[in-house]
Amino acid sequence: MNCDEEKNKQICGQMGVQGFPTLKIVRPGKKPGKPTVEDYQGPRQAKAIVEAVKDKIPNNVKRVTDAKLDEWLAENKDGAKAILFSDKSPISATLRTTAIDFAGIISVAQVKKDQEAAAAKYGVEKYPTLVLLPAGSDEPVKYDGEMSKDAIVKFLSQVALPNPDCPDAKAKKSKSKKDDKKESKSSSKFAKASASHKSSEASSAATSAADETIEEANKPTESPDPNIKTEDTPEPIVIPEEEIKPTIKSLAESTELQDLCLNPKKLTCILAILPKDESSEAATTVVASLASIHQKYDTGKSRLFPFVAVPASNPLASSLVKELSLGSEDQVHLIATHGKKAWYKKYSGETFGSSAVEQWVDSIRMGEGKKETLAASLIAATSTEEAKEEKVAEPEPVKAEEEPEAPSEAPAAETAPEHSEL
Repeated sequence: MNCDEEKNKQICGQMGVQGFPTLKIVRPGKKPGKPTVEDYQGPRQAKAIVEAVKDKIPNNVKRVTDAKLDEWLAENKDGAKAILFSDKSPISATLRTTAIDFAGIISVAQVKKDQEAAAAKYGVEKYPTLVLLPAGSDEPVKYDGEMSKDAIVKFLSQVALPNPDCPDAKAKKSKSKKDDKKESKSSSKFAKASASHKSSEASSAATSAADETIEEANKPTESPDPNIKTEDTPEPIVIPEEEIKPTIKSLAESTELQDLCLNPKKLTCILAILPKDESSEAATTVVASLASIHQKYDTGKSRLFPFVAVPASNPLASSLVKELSLGSEDQVHLIATHGKKAWYKKYSGETFGSSAVEQWVDSIRMGEGKKETLAASLIAATSTEEAKEEKVAEPEPVKAEEEPEAPSEAPAAETAPEHSEL
């Protein structure tokens, strides 16, 4: 919520917001209109915040073993089912949120790699593998795409659409005392249902409870209509779309790339290594996608690591492709690098559309996915720019009071007095 907007200032004040960013974790309370609010007191870093939020995601995913597989399959025979075969023990936040989206629609389970009978039943040979069992069928439909939330939801949507994020609010009606009692009971039932997130009805009820919360709380003063113009209202500046051409920095010199990304003091960078034909569809698409993603974050005043294009003319372009075994120099290669921790991560998508690339960038921001070791030969020992900065910033030494030089055939080295007051 943007607390600088006039319409949000009152609710932000009621929530005790005093600085940015502030994270509040809100749950439905026992009484309508009185939710439980938990203040986040951890570090203001993306990874710490994500971990705190992930811990609050309800788990509707059933952990299934070989011995319990048939029993789980027998439950809700008329409904579709999805099983993730994984070599990891924890149930990921991605799968938990997906299970909530399809709560009451698709039953979701996770099977560990050591459950060989279950894997053999559905012909699973690699991990992770997601299989979908349409309603009334035991024939698996295997998913072979990227393990991202949007992609998985799209795959599962072929049998049923997920629960809507924000169901339409129900029309308000005048209620008698009996109706009020019924509403109180239903609100109490919702509090229990939302705690377990066991069915799709919980999502609908959550919206109803949100409506009640707004009604029960102190009503905010009416905000002025933003569409009403006054004499003081400035005319908006309209920039033609054709004039908006976001782009990213192109580094043709190896020293520039080393200064910005490839040295032991630098953090994450996104590098688009381009082929000689920079006008190719893949090259222009990846540059445009990265530029639009970075502009999105710049517009939202959010900090994001550097995105740069590395043309084939940069001597390091060829070195990166060869040292990291990326493939042909005639293709586009998209990688993330971290000079300080000496790792890199390759983009494995087949296309460079902004949506797919942004999902990959988000996974890097959240610290997800396997990282490879960045070859030491690619990391500059000392950055040229940093060396210059250190030299400029280094204060001149304070000279001690000089003593007469002792006669000698060779010039004596300058020394400080034995008892200096400096």
